[in-house]
Amino acid sequence: MGEQKHDQPVIRVDDLNKTVGIGERQLSVLDGLSLSIGAGESVAVLGSSGAGKSTLLGLMAGLDAPTSGSIALFGQELAHLDEDGRARLRAGRVGFVFQNFQLLPTLTALENVMLPLEMAGGRADTALARRWLERVGLNERAGHLPRQLSGGEQQRVAVARAFVTEPKLVFADEPTGNLDRATGQRIIDLLFSLNRERGTTLVLVTHDLALANRCQRRLHLEQGRIRETCDDVEPEWQQ
Repeated sequence: MGEQKHDQPVIRVDDLNKTVGIGERQLSVLDGLSLSIGAGESVAVLGSSGAGKSTLLGLMAGLDAPTSGSIALFGQELAHLDEDGRARLRAGRVGFVFQNFQLLPTLTALENVMLPLEMAGGRADTALARRWLERVGLNERAGHLPRQLSGGEQQRVAVARAFVTEPKLVFADEPTGNLDRATGQRIIDLLFSLNRERGTTLVLVTHDLALANRCQRRLHLEQGRIRETCDDVEPEWQQ
């Protein structure tokens, strides 16, 4: 899957540190973390609850800033870009599937899916957005607002929104966490067909070992550092 490679990594992280304040204490979430992810790779990030998986995802995507260290996305140092610059860098090239969906409540399912196309400067391609809603099994719900959809349906809208620009890179935070087994399998198959057919790089935060085992690489986040495994041995926190 995803055999396409380039010399320059899609994501490069060097000596990344992230600390957060809790009262008067400073808690180290990420500690001197370095990694590189190439074009077309599929990578699962695993770890116990509170290990900093979602924090790492947000930092790599340029949605948050590290305490120290550097992150480059598509060869561009994120620290050298302001918020608008980071948004332009991501537009049309990066898709997101967030754990809390982040759908706009006043837009229909179809309008939410169309949003990345408009933000990337393209035309409002209703037919393309409908095709992606159909691929996640929600074509009949296109006119519904998020509050009229179940949690699983909202997650599927979020997946369609992430894929609609056919991005070079998809970040997904627990993409199957709110889905039943059959629908979750359908979404996993979509993720990996995009990876295989388009060479899309996948970076997935997940507790789902079946999903993680389909990825080319598995990164275990423990005490702010990354340990990479290539076998099928469950990490200690899963046992």
